[in-house]
Amino acid sequence: MSAYWVVVADSAKARIFSRTKKFSPLEEFETLVHPESRLHRQDLVSDRPGQVHESRTPGESANEEPTDPKVVEAQVFARDIAHRLREGRLSGAYSSLVLVADPKFLGLLRKSMDGDTRRVIDHEVAKNVTREPIDRITRTLDESY
Repeated sequence: MSAYWVVVADSAKARIFSRTKKFSPLEEFETLVHPESRLHRQDLVSDRPGQVHESRTPGESANEEPTDPKVVEAQVFARDIAHRLREGRLSGAYSSLVLVADPKFLGLLRKSMDGDTRRVIDHEVAKNVTREPIDRITRTLDESY
């Protein structure tokens, strides 16, 4: 069992590392990707908004989408990551969790986690370093304590 899991994430990619002690070397063991988050808004929506014919008012109005499709995809990916973290916690793969994520995505990730998984979060860093090399991620994390 690894004492720590470190999750480095943004809305399209999550890298999961293990660490035996708070400042021991990071070892990447899993990468989750969500390519839909990289698509343009127009590629996420299959068609233009539909038209609504209202019975009381003549004419047409656009049927607005309730949420930005990019936000919806980020929420889907946050739930996928939260599910993976829950599985790891339940299997005893880690006892403490560290989150390093883009500030907006960090909030989505927190909201997607169950209470027991949120309780094992030891540290958070609101910074996007997902595409950085492992030595830069280690430095960012260690300097934030």
